[in-house]
Amino acid sequence: MGIPTLSQAKLNVVPFVSVDHMMKLVLSIGIERVLTELVEYIEVDFRRWQMFEKSARVASHSSKGVIELMPTSDGDVYGFKYVNGHPLNTISGRQTVTAFGVLAEVGTGYPVLISEMTILTALRTAATSALAAKYLAAPGARAMAIIGNGAQAEFQALAFKAVLGVDRLRLYDIDRSAGEKCVHNLAGFGFDMEICSTPQAAMEGVQIVTTATADKRNATILTDNMVSEGLHINAVGGDSPGKTELHRDILKRSAIFTEFTPQTRIEGEIQQLPADYPVTELWEVITGKAEGRQSAREITLFDSVGFAIEDFSALRWVWRNVRGTPFYQELDLLADPDEPRDLFGMLLRAQAAGASSALQEKDDRPSP
Repeated sequence: MGIPTLSQAKLNVVPFVSVDHMMKLVLSIGIERVLTELVEYIEVDFRRWQMFEKSARVASHSSKGVIELMPTSDGDVYGFKYVNGHPLNTISGRQTVTAFGVLAEVGTGYPVLISEMTILTALRTAATSALAAKYLAAPGARAMAIIGNGAQAEFQALAFKAVLGVDRLRLYDIDRSAGEKCVHNLAGFGFDMEICSTPQAAMEGVQIVTTATADKRNATILTDNMVSEGLHINAVGGDSPGKTELHRDILKRSAIFTEFTPQTRIEGEIQQLPADYPVTELWEVITGKAEGRQSAREITLFDSVGFAIEDFSALRWVWRNVRGTPFYQELDLLADPDEPRDLFGMLLRAQAAGASSALQEKDDRPSP
């Protein structure tokens, strides 16, 4: 799983993938193929879950939102993501979530990749949802409700289509224009779509529901009477302390699956439950250590808050796929003195070179 640098001969150079580069990389491969490949990368890393360093993300909360650092390492490679969540940003035309990430060699500490992760996080969140549903949703599930039709909605729809074959969407948002945006953006992708006037209407006849709302508060997006037997719930929006989407009674009826449980107990839907309430981590299901769905009538709930290993997987995917493409630029990020111990000397040589250059420019000027 090692990751040599893109430019081994240039020890001061670090590849940087900008937003524009990321869009071009994704479009050159195809969005659904990218989502499918991300599912594969995340599944590979979940299968080696126990190799990773794991900790709940480091969060700085305010009344306006949260800024978080999400680190992990598999012993050879270190990765982290910087990410924010500010629901009120949309009022001023900004994104609710923005992010960037870094991969580095554990052996040297040198970074080998810096990448935007606003688009990449949207992709990896949807890919993780689809991976969970692959193991937890009822076989043959084709219809999905999406409650909350903001920035994540289209990614979720396409991931579930690519991995599970979902082709029927029932959409609801308190702002109908958000649903109209989804219908417009997903036209031509093979979906049968309907914008619904209530969450209850959106839930009619579906086998999967994704909740992806943005408000930073305890909310009740789904009530117990809306959840029928056999449903798979993909709860994406509740991802910080004091922010939930599901009524507590739904949790008590469901088999609950998490990413990294210590983090989910702080930030996920299960913050509503006692600290010892039994849940199962998704990696356990993927590796066969625990069972997933146990019957057609069982309600399964993936309490998704996002975890650093998923970002690590996504950055690995970027590094593997950006090589040999024009979709990155080289950053002169790391000091590389001729003598590693002579960093100050490098400054003096730069000063001397600058003075020499200035004199040369003076000499090259035409005489008056």
